[in-house]
Amino acid sequence: MNAVLILDKPKSITSQNAVTEVRRILKIKKAGHSGTLDPMATGVLLVCLNEATKITSMLMDLEKEYVFKARFGVVTDSYDAEGKITRVVEKFDLNRRDIEKIIEKYIGEIMQIPPMYSAVKVNGSPLHKFARKGVEVERKPKRIFIKSITVEKFQPPFVTFRVICGKGTYVRSLCYDIGIDVGVGAHIVELVRTRIGEFKIENSINLEQLRLFCSSEHSRNSSHFLKSILTIDEALYFLPSLTIQDAFASKFLNGNFIKITSGILPAGYVKIKDKIGRILGIGLSNGIIIKPERIIREANQ
Repeated sequence: MNAVLILDKPKSITSQNAVTEVRRILKIKKAGHSGTLDPMATGVLLVCLNEATKITSMLMDLEKEYVFKARFGVVTDSYDAEGKITRVVEKFDLNRRDIEKIIEKYIGEIMQIPPMYSAVKVNGSPLHKFARKGVEVERKPKRIFIKSITVEKFQPPFVTFRVICGKGTYVRSLCYDIGIDVGVGAHIVELVRTRIGEFKIENSINLEQLRLFCSSEHSRNSSHFLKSILTIDEALYFLPSLTIQDAFASKFLNGNFIKITSGILPAGYVKIKDKIGRILGIGLSNGIIIKPERIIREANQ
């Protein structure tokens, strides 16, 4: 099975543990995910199976959408409910209009400091290892992009936000920074990734459902299962396609450049297919020459 599974990751397990469980249920050799979710977070985790592991980096670049519930007046060292409380403000008033005004500053390209409890590496070691030893390490701010952030629910001291952002955004840090701007601090109590690109939580499957649907061959025809699993071609919906003849296909599969002499070919990454529609891999085009970047070897090739 060479495919991408839209998994609804459960709470309290790591993304890697979720991938391991998918491998066990589907009885496949190789799997990987295209973007970590915190253990306390739930929602869309793209699990790439077998040959699809070759496209994980491309899926990581897709836009992401999160819904998170913030608790104002309480700050934790991890910026979420699993951390140690470091500050409490007993009495304060929240104003929805004030918060909506504050979050406007986060829209667009901004600099963000990663949280200590993160996988960002300093001197070869992830920050979370320093954090667990109680060591604070200086972190360099990183450039991120936030397309939009809105208030979904206002129930003081809780406020629910929806954020659409680019690669590398730490939602926990965003919540922490908003809390600082409000003046009373905040941390995340619930975090759901609702979308990665066009992969939506409505089309996802959870581990229990996956176990059920894979318990028999009949179950694998379930519409729920089928809408949660995509071919590599379908998963790369955002790339243009190019169909090539057999002579070019052989060269491409052997890792050789191919030259397109007719038609208009866009520059950038392109899906390469054979004449019967099978995806052969991903090429990098300059408009004329295509360099093989990923070779996809389906079982019947």
